[in-house]
Amino acid sequence: MPVNSFADYPMSWKPEKERLTSPKYRSLAQLLTEDILSGTLPPHTKLPPQRELADYLDLNLSTITRAFQLCTSQGLLYGITGKGTFVSPNAAATMALADEKEEASYIEMGIIKPLDHFNSYTKEAMKTVLNREGTNLLDYSYPMGTPYQKAAAQKWLSQFSMNPPSSLIAITAGAQNALAIVLISLFRAGDKIATDFYTYSNFMELANMLQIRLVPVAGDEKGILPDALDAQCRLQHIAGLYVIPAFHNPTGHSMDEQRRKDLAAIIQKHQLTVIEDDIYVFLQETPATPMAALAPEQTCYISSLSKAICSGLRVAYITYPERFSSHIRRGIFNINVKVPSLNSETAGELIFSGAAESIIKQKREEAKLRREICHRFFPAEPVENMGFSFWVPLPECFYKIDFEQLAIKNGIHICHSKRFSVGQEDPRQFLRVSLSSPETPAQLEQGLSILHKLFTKETANQDFLI
Repeated sequence: MPVNSFADYPMSWKPEKERLTSPKYRSLAQLLTEDILSGTLPPHTKLPPQRELADYLDLNLSTITRAFQLCTSQGLLYGITGKGTFVSPNAAATMALADEKEEASYIEMGIIKPLDHFNSYTKEAMKTVLNREGTNLLDYSYPMGTPYQKAAAQKWLSQFSMNPPSSLIAITAGAQNALAIVLISLFRAGDKIATDFYTYSNFMELANMLQIRLVPVAGDEKGILPDALDAQCRLQHIAGLYVIPAFHNPTGHSMDEQRRKDLAAIIQKHQLTVIEDDIYVFLQETPATPMAALAPEQTCYISSLSKAICSGLRVAYITYPERFSSHIRRGIFNINVKVPSLNSETAGELIFSGAAESIIKQKREEAKLRREICHRFFPAEPVENMGFSFWVPLPECFYKIDFEQLAIKNGIHICHSKRFSVGQEDPRQFLRVSLSSPETPAQLEQGLSILHKLFTKETANQDFLI
């Protein structure tokens, strides 16, 4: 095969040929991984066509295909039929808890940890469950959950104005598992789901894996704009809508009652299938009406215990319309086989004993304290948009550098808005900063002090930082 000249040919990625070793597909995959993790290839970058890359590197097409498949299996790439292969939005994230060390060299403000020092309640509840006689947790009985577990789900959901019959409740292994079940059960490859311009990165990854297209919709400080959603539905066939109505991840915005009602009207007008991810609603003293109550025939409502109670307690509850029942049950049977029995039983113990209510009350109080600390450093940011994190504009002087790496060098880990962008470029840049992950309020204050100093004009202009 002749070596072609690509000296002046525009390509989004030109790996160094001389660095390729045998086997070539693994070596190429390694080069691709390095450039993704280093930020050389930002999220959503479209890679060159495989045949074009094969010509450039003087390799067989099958070698390129195997390299791409390897990176795709590791979550670094995703493909869209007819459009090409792209870098995953969360591919370069240093957000894996597996990397956590006891003596980290930075203050964690990237991952949103849910104040884990309340986990002692869950440990005690689990001991109670394990010592309880007559509880069968080790076989395939009650694949959709026991009556006790369903009753616990009903009690939990009732505090958020949700009162579904037990027959329309599914128990899953956390919110991420619930999202996967709903997507696989109710949507197909090629379907389009509307969502915020910035949204939960793991939902983006799931959609990419299932070849479901996310359509960004304009919004404001109250969330998605109803008129913008209506316009998108009229322009193209939108099958669904994904919303995080309370303390949206990552922007922190919460929908008020009127915005929810206005969106519900559009949802019903276009018969959208809605996924309402209400993971942070517990932080609200008086929760607004759920979308599921305003558009009950269209909405699957997900409520997870991971942020509210314990991150390791992988339990979430899905409520859904009767017309989706057979699809959701089929999805659960084929993905989970049955509910996570020990976790579900522990959740029931926490809910019925009152421990869950106590944990939520204490988490609200500490979240308020941490918001107050944050507001001292960033008074321009609205307190009402701060839950376990806050969304802050990045000063323009930092737009052309890797601010995450700069932050790490200065002792804090935070997340840039590029991780959450749904496929379109925004001229502005932001940071999502976790308020709940630092171990103590004092450590949070230290981390925010570092970020505040980086934001000051004098510090930003110091060459040694950049």
